[in-house]
Amino acid sequence: MPREIIDIPSTRPVRRLRRLRRSPAARSLVSETKLHPHDLVQPLFIKDSGEPEKVPSMPGVERIPLDRISAHCAKLQDLGLHAVALFPCTDPALKDPSGTAAFDPENLICRGIKALKKTLPELLVVADVALDPYTSHGHDGLLDPQGDVDNDRTVAALERMAVLLAHAGADWVAPSDMMDGRVAAIRTALDDAGCTHIAILAYSAKFASAFYGPFRDAIGSASSAGTRSLDKRTYQLDPANRREALLEAALDEEEGADALMVKPAGPFLDIIREIRERTDLPLAAYQVSGEYAQIHAAAQLGWLDLKTARDESLVGIKRAGADFILTYFAESWARDYQKI
Repeated sequence: MPREIIDIPSTRPVRRLRRLRRSPAARSLVSETKLHPHDLVQPLFIKDSGEPEKVPSMPGVERIPLDRISAHCAKLQDLGLHAVALFPCTDPALKDPSGTAAFDPENLICRGIKALKKTLPELLVVADVALDPYTSHGHDGLLDPQGDVDNDRTVAALERMAVLLAHAGADWVAPSDMMDGRVAAIRTALDDAGCTHIAILAYSAKFASAFYGPFRDAIGSASSAGTRSLDKRTYQLDPANRREALLEAALDEEEGADALMVKPAGPFLDIIREIRERTDLPLAAYQVSGEYAQIHAAAQLGWLDLKTARDESLVGIKRAGADFILTYFAESWARDYQKI
């Protein structure tokens, strides 16, 4: 058979973009988005005592006993991670409809914060401000007689909780409840309590997402509610609403938030980009438990390469405009970064 002849175009391309992709060194020099351990925050689940417990829906994630939390975080610091976000696994016996345990100065989260600030004072500790780890119904606030979350009573409760966490030693408080007016109320409460130095990281665009299920397993709010798909649509954002998300972020900035957040990250990269273009405040994104779990699940089935998919997902979030990322991949990513 005659050999096939491939004609070379008479007009060759002036721009050959592949020239800058020819080697790892060249690609590194022209990389537009850089990721560093300092850009990542490791969320941690703490329990009161006993041995570490695996979270079945989150491979590689454990509930860490209080007496091991400092040693664990020291290892994170050695990897170059500078910040952690703490979430308590509250004993079900301590949960009630009013989330009473949230206001106990000796509750699990307060003891965890104190332990970390005593042994690792330079570690930045972010403390969640919401009632779902403490309520028997699993919602983020106090319920009214009709069973919906009562906005203003919940905000009053969150003010108390934020001050308590600040006094325990939290560097940042992070209201994740999505109540109207809570950032301004918490800012006033912190300032009145002499905590003007405590920053507020506002969960500004927190969507009513299907990707929170593994987290609810980890902290026990799913078992409290009897379902991991607890309906929080009366206070969390509709995933279809872009303009409302931008309005929420603008309101939090007006109310005195020090940094804003989008949650989840991956399905809402467009929101991250739009908020980034509208604010000069630091912007965070939370790569949530379901995002983490789905990458692991696909990798376990051999459908994705775990590290490559992990890295691509994190770079995509950073490229969209996030200054820093809360991710359960922080520790593994930082460990691999050190090997480079």
